Amino acid sequence: MGAGHTHKLYRQGNSPVHALPPHTKLAAVLAFVVVVVSTPREAVWAFGLYAVLLGAVAASARVPAGFLLRRLLIEIPFVAFAFLMPFVVPGEQTELLGLSVSVPGLWGAWNVLAKGTLGVAASVLLASTTELRELLLGLQRLKLPPLLVQIASFMIRYGDVISDEMRRMSIARRSRGFEAKGVRQWGVLAKSAGALFIRSYERGERVHLAMISRGYQGSMPVIDEVTATRAQWARAAALPAAALLICLLGRTLR
Repeated sequence: MGAGHTHKLYRQGNSPVHALPPHTKLAAVLAFVVVVVSTPREAVWAFGLYAVLLGAVAASARVPAGFLLRRLLIEIPFVAFAFLMPFVVPGEQTELLGLSVSVPGLWGAWNVLAKGTLGVAASVLLASTTELRELLLGLQRLKLPPLLVQIASFMIRYGDVISDEMRRMSIARRSRGFEAKGVRQWGVLAKSAGALFIRSYERGERVHLAMISRGYQGSMPVIDEVTATRAQWARAAALPAAALLICLLGRTLR
């Protein structure tokens, strides 16, 4: 299985979270996200406790708060959408900071922000403590269809290859005095995109032929088998189990 390189989100470490088998962490994060999404939005205190749980996991994994917060910037588009909801969602109106906003819109914005942020934070922690190759092995261990695992493996491995090709093409354009300053340069950029597509397609064809010549028959060999003990499953299940308890309390006390 490919993708032997380390991705930018991963932080090398020897923490208890790093030591857990990848499929246990994948299952734990998925269960945690499902529990968070199932929590009533009115149970505001529950989301605060979820954040505390993730903070405890980050501390155990020795992931700095600054590292985690910088990676959360990926959800900025969703934050912008959430801030628009109080102004576009119809319903009962109320005053907030001198502005007339929708009460259902406020609850909707809170729902998107709270659940989205917690889900992204859990995903960042997973990526910070698990290498890409291990994630793929974990997906394989969880019986994800082999074809999807292969597609993900090739995407990860050759994403960097295509990025390097784009960088070389950009350097070549600049070395010839090209600068994208306006609409007039769009034609050159469009031709570059077409050339990149053709090069990527041809590279894919060459890789496929090379794989077939080495005996590829539609499935990749399993390099090693990842297993987990009951104790490791129990440690991984601690996060979703605690979240489930909080969710049940939130549904009871609302």
